[in-house]
Amino acid sequence: MLTITAIPALEDNYIWLLRREHHAVAVDPGEAAPVLDYLRENGLQLDAILCTHRHHDHVDGIEELRGVYNVPVHGRSHPKNPHITHDLQAGDRLRLDMLDIEFDILETPGHLDGHIVFIAPGILLCGDMIFGAGCGRNFEGTPAQLLHSLQRLAALPDDTQVYCAHEYTAYNLPFALACEPNNPDIRRRIAETNRLREEHQPTVPFTIALEKATNPCLRCTSPELIQTLRARGLTDTGELAVFTALRAWRERF
Repeated sequence: MLTITAIPALEDNYIWLLRREHHAVAVDPGEAAPVLDYLRENGLQLDAILCTHRHHDHVDGIEELRGVYNVPVHGRSHPKNPHITHDLQAGDRLRLDMLDIEFDILETPGHLDGHIVFIAPGILLCGDMIFGAGCGRNFEGTPAQLLHSLQRLAALPDDTQVYCAHEYTAYNLPFALACEPNNPDIRRRIAETNRLREEHQPTVPFTIALEKATNPCLRCTSPELIQTLRARGLTDTGELAVFTALRAWRERF
């Protein structure tokens, strides 16, 4: 049976370890030590590394891991990410025989050009695209690209489990509540998130359905959210204008 384990790293990162029997694949290893420790403690063999994008907190552990396990690194080739051994493009499919799983590769620009996600039935490995009740910053590309990427992910089946790379849910939910103070799903999620964090448990993964109910970045047609932004001076209520205003407010919140 395939299992997916969160390995905490750096300040608030998660390195996801996909495991079947003694085989393991690491996703976005921002540092090597916690992965190496987990592999040794559990008698696992690292067989591959998956990489969603080139930010240092997703790639800085790759070189050390490959010094111990000379494994392929699957991701988008880029001059600032020299670790990729197997380039992936939009529309590719990646078969990992050791895990008996196949991923569809989707290009999701808007956080960084060349950001990709890995999609299998019920699984989304999304790097920094969607966070709990939020999304990645628009470092490269346009807000329109970021919105389009998020819309494509929101169209996945509701029960898809989302494995993002940061524990940001508690940080994002106060903004979600400011956007929609009368949304009961947000209030329930705040209570559940507080419970999990008090117990030192991750809030990730979460489902696409939960994000569509509580994540303002996926709720740009919500009447209450639009009304909140109108009270802040928004005049254009088209979805892109709402999203752009939302992200600008989030940066100052």
